[in-house]
Amino acid sequence: MENDIWIAGISRGHNAGVCLLKNGEIVFSIEEERLSRRKYDGGPYAAIVKILDYTDKLDYLVIAHTQSLDSTAGRVDFSADDVYTGLCRKLGLIDQNIQTAKHPQVIDLSIMHHKLHASAAFYRSPFDKAVAVIADGAGSIVPMGDPANPNNMMGFWEYETIVDCSYPSVFKTLYKHMGSREPVVGGSGIKLPAEIFGEEGEYEAILSDRGGITKAYEATTSFCGWAPIEAGKTMGLFPYGNANPDIPELYDQSAPAPGIFNRNVFIPNTPNGAFVNDGFYPQLQPRKEEWDAADGDLTKLQIRRDMAYAVQKQSSQEMIKLIRKAVDMTGEKNVVVSGGYGLNCVANYEYLEELKDEGINLYVEPISNDAGTAMGAALMYWHGRTEDETNRDLTTLYLGPDYKYTIDDIQTAIDKIDSNITMSDATDKDVVNLMTDKNIVTIFQGRSENGPRALGNRSILFDPTFEDGKDYVNEVKKREYFRPFAGSILAEDVHDWFDLRGMDETPHMMYAVNCKPGVEEKIPSIIHIDGTCRIQTVTEEQNPLYHRLIKEFKEKTGVPIVFNTSFNLGGDPLVETIDDAIHTLVNSDIEYLYLPEHGKLIKVPNE
Repeated sequence: MENDIWIAGISRGHNAGVCLLKNGEIVFSIEEERLSRRKYDGGPYAAIVKILDYTDKLDYLVIAHTQSLDSTAGRVDFSADDVYTGLCRKLGLIDQNIQTAKHPQVIDLSIMHHKLHASAAFYRSPFDKAVAVIADGAGSIVPMGDPANPNNMMGFWEYETIVDCSYPSVFKTLYKHMGSREPVVGGSGIKLPAEIFGEEGEYEAILSDRGGITKAYEATTSFCGWAPIEAGKTMGLFPYGNANPDIPELYDQSAPAPGIFNRNVFIPNTPNGAFVNDGFYPQLQPRKEEWDAADGDLTKLQIRRDMAYAVQKQSSQEMIKLIRKAVDMTGEKNVVVSGGYGLNCVANYEYLEELKDEGINLYVEPISNDAGTAMGAALMYWHGRTEDETNRDLTTLYLGPDYKYTIDDIQTAIDKIDSNITMSDATDKDVVNLMTDKNIVTIFQGRSENGPRALGNRSILFDPTFEDGKDYVNEVKKREYFRPFAGSILAEDVHDWFDLRGMDETPHMMYAVNCKPGVEEKIPSIIHIDGTCRIQTVTEEQNPLYHRLIKEFKEKTGVPIVFNTSFNLGGDPLVETIDDAIHTLVNSDIEYLYLPEHGKLIKVPNE
């Protein structure tokens, strides 16, 4: 193009991030936590600064969140810019009239949170037309009532949404379940104007004082002793539970739509997490001897485990109903799934079984957390402004900044941290020998993975054949005992080891799949107690150096799979830079860092 068009999408809330486009192509996409080193960090200031590595001017800054900039963003002293516009102005990325604190370069799409989830999933999918199913803890707030009388206004938060999607940039809201913590009367099956979402016409709505699919999951996560945002831990705990007849139905089966939780079981705290109403149900309280035996660890209480089991099983069934509702409303068989619940690998695998005979083509977005809305905002604005109908089928997740480290850069990082750290030549064979000798080896190469999964560029590797491998690596990573691990397998071998339920591959680690008979005994470290493993298939085209390493491991062991977990310690974000990687080794019992691009192995003395 004669004049390049630079667009930055930013997500502001938890899991904040930036996605930079040049002429509609993704230049980089990164979460703030990777740069700030604080888990789930908001306010993507460091990520905005990273834009300067690629361009000194933006044409458009597109902002995603759950509430508008005017209502929630802080202000810069004197100029009264919102902090994001102000930072971009101070960096020279945009121009701005200080007198008005407004500029047409800044586009605020914050009030369409679920639509931005839908945008990211749709544009990254292989489909030219699809229906999006979004399930989230709480999306945008939608005001209801009489604007002329603020006392009669009430805010409702998005829980589940169905959106009809097509190129170049058509996103038609068809259905929403929205909730408030305040009492609601007569809010079932009504029609509401879609004007607030920039659309014409109406959409079907359920307004309730209850939570949705994800809210119940968040409440159970809190019940198990964690912050609501740590729902992945509940997913890991669920197979330790059992079907317990004493636990009431978690979702209201008499409700007019899927996913409306049982108001007796859960107490809403919208937009924050909900609570389990265990005071109403004595059977949800453990006996004294159970408390004593658990010794303060809630995950060892069987009722907590059984609640995790119940919410996992029942929430996935509610999502299946919602997917069917989306198909019934549109007749569309291409379905994309996103929002926080989209990261539920167990549920994603369940859909494949339940929907296999219904002709549904399913795509689950791997950047389903709120970081994905930065990408959704940037792509929606690009396609809408240019009317570009190119389906780029954005399959790769290796979208982090391109650091292009040299050997000198790496040596400088080593010298800065600890002069006792050594760097020597190494081959894949050397690394495999270390792994089969029961050493943990980290790998660092290329661009970091966007989204929460480590896919061989920022990974911790181990030999999956060791029976005690899960306990050993969990201890080193300082993670809970019940947390499972993933595996990376040569794509050409996956169907001999795992049941993908009709999928050809699973390159983004979005499904916890069943292993075939006899497999668990061969790779016990990465098979969870329910016989599943979160698998990443790897082809030479997708990641040539990682594929080469796994192939070397297969040649020595006969096993085409390596134990793969994220390169971080418990509670930390994935490492981003070479400095982060070396610091992680220094602060742990891990000794080895493999740099396959350079054929080098870093060793940190283990005192």
